[in-house]
This record gives sequence, C-alpha cells and structure tokens, in this order.
Amino acid sequence: MINVPEEFQSRIKQILPEDEFNRFMQSYQENPAQGLRLNPLKGVNPEILPSIPVTPTPVPWCDFGYYYEEGQRPGKHPFHAAGLYYIQEPSAMAVVEALQPEPGERILDLCAAPGGKATQIAGYLRHEGLLVANEIHPKRNKALSENLERWGARNILVTNEPPDKLSRWFPEYFDRIVVDAPCSGEGMFRKLPEAIEDWSEEKVAHCAALQQEILPEAVKMLKPGGVMVYSTCTFSAEENEKQIETFLEMYPEFTLEPVLCAEFFQAATLPHTVRLWPHKLRGEGHFIARLRKRNSLDSAIGPSVNRASRESAKAKKGPDRGRKEQNLSASLPSLPADVYRWYERFCQESLNTVPQGPYLLFGDQLYAVSEELPSLERLKVTRTGLHLGTIKKGRFEPAHALALALSPGEWKKSVDLSPDSDEVYRYLRGESLSVPNRDGGWTIVTVSGYPIGWGKVAEGQLKNHYPKGLRWT
Repeated sequence: MINVPEEFQSRIKQILPEDEFNRFMQSYQENPAQGLRLNPLKGVNPEILPSIPVTPTPVPWCDFGYYYEEGQRPGKHPFHAAGLYYIQEPSAMAVVEALQPEPGERILDLCAAPGGKATQIAGYLRHEGLLVANEIHPKRNKALSENLERWGARNILVTNEPPDKLSRWFPEYFDRIVVDAPCSGEGMFRKLPEAIEDWSEEKVAHCAALQQEILPEAVKMLKPGGVMVYSTCTFSAEENEKQIETFLEMYPEFTLEPVLCAEFFQAATLPHTVRLWPHKLRGEGHFIARLRKRNSLDSAIGPSVNRASRESAKAKKGPDRGRKEQNLSASLPSLPADVYRWYERFCQESLNTVPQGPYLLFGDQLYAVSEELPSLERLKVTRTGLHLGTIKKGRFEPAHALALALSPGEWKKSVDLSPDSDEVYRYLRGESLSVPNRDGGWTIVTVSGYPIGWGKVAEGQLKNHYPKGLRWT
C-alpha cells in the first residue's frame, strides 16, 4: 500500500465523489500499468510479440501499444536494443494520439525527454517533414537523443533550449505542438514512489506558474490553423482545467477540440478535455487538452487578442527574421571533395541505398538533414537529422545511428544473430565474434533481420563496433 500525503487526499476529495475517491485510493494497492509501443518506422507488427518475453494485451487508445505484466523485462531483450519497441506508460501514449500527426508536417515536442512522445510522433511522420524535440535539461536531453537514435528517426532536430529562446527562432513555424508540461507528478505516484516524497502544495503552485510561462512561448511558435496538445501527468486543477481556462482567456484565438479516443477516458470539468484516472482504466493519471489556433483573428473580440497578436508580431520582427526562416539546406556549402569521396567509397562497399542529403558537416561528424531544417546559428543542438558517421584520418566510419535507421535491403553485408543466441548477447556486451569466411569490411549486425549495430570483418573475425556507452553488462 502506497501512503500518499493527507493534503493530497484532501485535494482529490474535492474532485471526486466519495465512492470514486475510495476506488481511487484502492488503486494504490495495485501495480502500476506497464506498456510498450511497437515501431512502425521499422515495419514492426504484432507478429513479433510472441518473440518478446511479455504477455501482451492491446492498449485500446493506441494501435501500436501493448500492456505487459509486472515483473516482465522487455527492456533486457535484443529487440529493444534494435529499437523495435519503446517502453512507455500506457496513459502517456494517449497524448500523441490526441495530436494526430500527419506525414510532412513540422511538429514540436517542447518538453520532450526522455522521448516517449517524440518517438511516437516520429513514427507517424514516416521520415517526412520535421520533428523538433526540445529538452532544457542536458542529461535528459542526452537520453532523448539516444532514444530517437534507437528508434531510427531521421528527420529530426534535437535542441537544448529554454522555450523563450526557441520561440524567437521558430515564429509561427509548426503545424502541431505538444506541451507535455513539467508538473507535480501526482499521476505517477504508483509508478515513481519518489514522486510522493517530492510532492507538496508548494510544488503544485510552482509547476502551475512554470506552465503559465511555457504556454505563451508555444503560442508564438504555432502556425495559424495549427493544433497544440497540452498534457500533464497530474490531477491538480491548478495545473489542468484552470491552466487551460486562463490560457483561453489570454488567447481567445484558440478553441478546444475533442480529444481522439476520448470514449476511453473520463471527461474533465472543462468541455472537450479529458482526465485519465488509474481507478477508471489500466494506466496512470493524465490530463489532455487539444487546442486549435484560428486562421485569422477577429479584432472585435477584445484587447487580449490584440495583445496576443502583438506578441506574435514581436516574435517575427527584427533583422534576423529572414535568416531564421531560411532553410538551412538552401545555404549549406558542398561537402569537401575528399570527405564526399570517403563517404561515397563506404556507401559503394557497404550499402545498396545511399542516404541522401542535404549533407551537413559538424566538425568531423557527417549528417543527412531534412530539407525543412531551419538555420541553426546560435542554437544549442544535440542532434540534427541522421548521423551518418565520422571522418577519421582519410576514411569514413559509419555511425550507430545509421545502422539503426537502415531497412532490409539497404545494406550489402550482414551477420544475422538469433535473439536467443549467446552470440547476440556477446555482441551487445562489446565482444568480438567468429564468423564464417565472408567479404571483409563494414558489416551490419542484425537480430532476426533487424539492425542492432556495426561490425568490421577481417579474417573470420567480426570486430565489435557497438557503442561503448550502450554496451550491456
């Protein structure tokens, strides 16, 4: 039984009727819901589920989502290292379902770490358009980049900026934005007991104030006609309904829209918003609101609209506006001839399909970037596009990200390992492997045909190039 603060219980009693409150408290005697989400970028379908050490049950609001039972460990399976699925709390999957991303769109995940929603968005984009995933905390930003890499995402930009700086770079740029706001975490008490120790009424107030700072910056970055989804994993009205009520008063050019899959959730007190309660469904606590920004503003609505218009116009002003809106690909210099020659030689020897540019060289790191990518000058960027590899002393060494982004048929040489074999675990631990006589050079290592990394073959030995920071112990 989890012991939750009396002050928290008093707050919940103000939201739920007595019989529901009792059922809600009873839910704390149950295990938290466990879930994973399959990766459509790699063509993964439910047929793979029997090979994963889980007992899967479909998550009703997410086509790619599945529950698994407490005590099962799909994160310690080679298929997870190959990015075939992402381990994610089931209620959290509903946020991107509410966003309804479309291929070719520009989408921002403003508070993106550790990457659950970002990878889900990337799955819907299908390598078309652009996903900007931002996280202000450097350590969490690193985890975000690693998860997107494992997922095989290509058209991405991972940034490490506060929202107010990001909004100056992307005025009215995005078709859709997710604001999964920092919150008091009440909905995660079952999953993260440390969240109970960290909770206080002062933290609720602090988070509500922080959310009020973040949302106006998101407004500046959303195109007219665009959609913004606001979500939290908490129950407090200050961070949920009241937050949206205040937002709509400040920005009446926004209207609430119905949340997709709302039939599985409980309607909140604010029309079209939903709450996910752990005593009502198999999942943790969440709040979701879907907001649309109108295409044009009616000046007769009132001064708050005019103020919002001025804020948006202010974001667009200044001598940098043209530079910021210019696509980076339009201004990229050509790769140095020797760099392209080394890259081309590797592709001819190792790949059937050459990842296309535009190409961007950061120091000795080569990337294939999206045509949509904007100017990156003075932005803190941790990942841009697909990391192809490193230029090293007159040669090209492929990146782990390139291996994980490749699809069957795109490589020339591979060593396939069984998910149940000792060899695949030896590879993930960084050990060399004996292989049958075959052509030397860079070789994709796969598990059941899905890439997990690179090796380099010479004289019947595969030298391990699985990244040291990812190796299993």
